[in-house]
Order: sequence, then C-alpha cells, then structure tokens
Amino acid sequence: MRYFIVLVLVLFTVTANAQDWEDRKVFANAPTVQKLRILSSTDTSFFEPIIDSYLNDNPDTEIEYLVTGTAAIDDIFRTTPKDFDIVVSSAMDLQLKLVNDGYATRVDGADHPSWAKWRQSLFAFTLEPAAIVINKAAFAGLKVPKTRQELIQILRAQPEQFRGKLGTYDVRQSGLGYLFATQDARASETYWRLMEVMGSLGTRLYCCSGDMIDDLERGDILVAYNVLGSYADARAQNGEKIEVILPSDFPTTMMRTALVSKSAPNADAAKNFILHLIRSQSGDQGDGANLLPPVVLNPGQQTITLEPALMTYLDKLKRQTFVKEWERAIIQ
Repeated sequence: MRYFIVLVLVLFTVTANAQDWEDRKVFANAPTVQKLRILSSTDTSFFEPIIDSYLNDNPDTEIEYLVTGTAAIDDIFRTTPKDFDIVVSSAMDLQLKLVNDGYATRVDGADHPSWAKWRQSLFAFTLEPAAIVINKAAFAGLKVPKTRQELIQILRAQPEQFRGKLGTYDVRQSGLGYLFATQDARASETYWRLMEVMGSLGTRLYCCSGDMIDDLERGDILVAYNVLGSYADARAQNGEKIEVILPSDFPTTMMRTALVSKSAPNADAAKNFILHLIRSQSGDQGDGANLLPPVVLNPGQQTITLEPALMTYLDKLKRQTFVKEWERAIIQ
C-alpha cells in the first residue's frame, strides 16, 4: 500500500509562538476520516515502520508525526495537551511525571509486562542502552575501552589526542541526557571522575545522539559518551567508521515510552495505536521491519525502572544542585 508522505519545511504554530520542529511528516491514505497527532522525540526514520504497519490495518487514519527534543516535548505538551493525541519520549522520568500529574489516560486491554508499564497509562516499547561510541581510526594502536574507568585511563594517557574531540549530552537542554546522567551518578562515583576528565579536555555538548554520531563519523569528535545505542548501532551497520561499546562496569538502559493524552482529540484511535505499538514491539510477535529494539528483558538484564523514585531528580532543588555539580565538572 502506498502512502502520501508530506514533508513540511515550514514553521508550525502550536502555541502563541511558532514551533520549529526537528521534523514534521504527515502519513495518510486518501481519503481519511480521522487524524492522530503524535508528539515524539524518536527520529522519524525509526518510527516510520510502526506508522506504516498501523496504517495498513487502519487505512482511514491520517497521522501527523512531530519530532522535537525530550525537554521541549514536556514543555509543549504541558502547555497545550489538547493539541496532541499521543506523546512518545525517551525521557522516562519526564513521561512518568506527566502521568503522575494527570496528563495521561488509561489504556485497557494491553497485554504488557508489569515492569514495562505504569498505572496502565504509560507503556514502554523499547529497551535501549546508553553507549560509548568511538571513531575507530582514532583508536588504532590503542586499547578499546570496555569500562568507564578504562576510558578515563586512555584520556589521561593521551590528553592531546582527545582534547576538544569528546562529546556528550548537555544535560541542561536534553531530558534524556539528564536522565542518563542522574542514573549514572546514582550507580557509581566513576561517572563524576569521568566528567571531570572530559571537562578538562574541552568536551563538546550536544542536544541529541544523532548530532554526536554525525560528528563522530566526520572525525570532528573521537568519543561520544551516553549515546543512544539503537541509533549508534544503526549507523555502525551502515559503515565502518564507528564502534559501539556497552560499558561492562554498569549498564544504563532506558525504555522509550508512550502515553495517550487525557485531552486527546481522538482518544479511541490513540488507544488503538498504543495497543498496536505494544504488539509490534513485543519481540515474539513484533514486526521484523521495525528499527527500534523490542521491549524484551533478557535473563540478568536490568533497566531503569518505571517507579516513583525515577522522579527524584526532577525536584527543582535537586535538579539545580545536580546541574551545578555537573557544570563544575564538565565546563572548566
């Protein structure tokens, strides 16, 4: 089945101010009788197979897919919850707080494990690790780091080679970056030592994984820390310039989540989409065309859990304290 895919390269108004989306596409057959608006942090190319499979089963639906950063999603949706049917984000903590604050509605009938949902209103549909990604050419003759401590040792031993050539999230701007950073800090003091070493070498700060990977492939940076593993794996499969490392000292694995707005204009269709999303990412019955990893825990694997403790670092004072400590380490 063929779809009309419209790429709109204009500013689109959501609130009183114009919103400059990272991407905006409309997927539809003609004619359609209902419309879904999805606000998402997931790159369109990764989510498109899920939309296509949904439209195969629901050809009377038009889907408008709007992409922006995780922190911006939270701000935009809280301001205008009636403008969107579904919210998709990799910032688990911000999504959990949206549910906690009453912005989501229940979706019944979802056959989903208890650890991958919250209050029958927030549903995880991927498991994705944070990764260290390196430019292979830069590590010729060097030991490839398998842990954060090994990365620290390499950076200390070769400071001039890596000065100005490191990248990580700007936690002040990226909701996912902030989530990864706070989880790393909770797991080990090694995180703070690594941030201090990276800060001393003039680390570049980024909004998102895609930009970091772009600069890695060009050689503008040689190491990217806490990149989304799914995005990095997709690039690594299409070339030989980068290598993806999952640190063996302690894993940081997040779950990408989706919710239906309590004020959704098309709530029934939105709930139907969530059920389809869960089925398509179930692993056993998943669609092999999907680029996003399924929400399947392997034996012994751990992930950031969907629980109230996840909102701890969203407390205003705790966030200010964490960001100040991070700034002292990384901005020198």
